[in-house]
Amino acid sequence: MEKTLPPIPVKRYFTIGEVGELCGVKPHVLRYWEQEFTQLRPMKRRGNRRYYQHHEVLMIRRIRDLLYDQGFTISGARNKLQELVQGERDRRKAGEVPREGMEAIEIDQEEFDAALQDSPEQTASRTVDLSQLLHLRRELFEIRELLTVGR
Repeated sequence: MEKTLPPIPVKRYFTIGEVGELCGVKPHVLRYWEQEFTQLRPMKRRGNRRYYQHHEVLMIRRIRDLLYDQGFTISGARNKLQELVQGERDRRKAGEVPREGMEAIEIDQEEFDAALQDSPEQTASRTVDLSQLLHLRRELFEIRELLTVGR
């Protein structure tokens, strides 16, 4: 069942139909998963219409992977998801920067070697840019954590 899922567009909210297409599952399956996985809590508006946020779409993809690709049962996937969430919280408390969600910033060996040939001014500006990016990334993860805890 290895099917490539489409990229998630940059939007604030997604309807249940859009999420179904983005995750390769039908809307009735999403409604069922809401009952089984307490972490899934889409916002409901008039007429009980569900609106999912980006992090929920990612979670649904993770659940889909656990169930369909890795062969977990609902109960097993629920436990595995809880372990993953707890592990992420523990890493944040330990001060580690999470690597998932956004790729870690890594410098390729050729780029590193080329940077050694740069003038001191170019090297200093490159270092500042990287440190600023790392700082900004850490702040964004902290903001995301604050927003998810407040739910």
